[in-house]
Amino acid sequence: MMKNASIFIGIFAITSLVFCKKSSDENKPNWAKKDIRDYNDADLERLLDQWEEDEEPLPDDELPEHLRKSDPIDFSKLDTSDPEQLLKMTKKGKTLMMFVSVAGEPDRDETERLTTLWHGSLFNNHIQCDRFMVDDNRAIFMFKDGSQAWEAKDFLIEQEGCKDVTIDNKVYEGKKAAKPRQKVKATVEKVEL
Repeated sequence: MMKNASIFIGIFAITSLVFCKKSSDENKPNWAKKDIRDYNDADLERLLDQWEEDEEPLPDDELPEHLRKSDPIDFSKLDTSDPEQLLKMTKKGKTLMMFVSVAGEPDRDETERLTTLWHGSLFNNHIQCDRFMVDDNRAIFMFKDGSQAWEAKDFLIEQEGCKDVTIDNKVYEGKKAAKPRQKVKATVEKVEL
């Protein structure tokens, strides 16, 4: 039994040497002739590319978002008079951030309380998002499916205490937020002597 095992190991070692693909130093590029400890970032990148060249490509749902193919937009079903509908369709399946400002002069705890309440209400309405505080009166709502941001915007601008909502650099004013008092410009009359 032991003799058969050693014969098997010997045959395996010989066949692995025969079938192993090793190129001579003359055929190797300069970067491959270096000692591994002397590799720079470009050499390591080439080595990684060489390592991954025989791998199967990742399925579409495992690719990073910027490499995924977006769903085609059916323009026949699109209402061209509503630009928000077009934005909603183009953001479907893409990550989108929305900034929400709280009206008045709230402290961080008050803003945290209000935005947590709004976040919970959105979650209960099957709108998936994450909430991050960015200032004493401001939070970010991040949507994995950007098309849900407009439904969230419609909800948020109706809430008491919502000053405004910003999506893609467009500001939507809160409907129930207290309007700031307009400053009265003092006019000074010139007195001629």
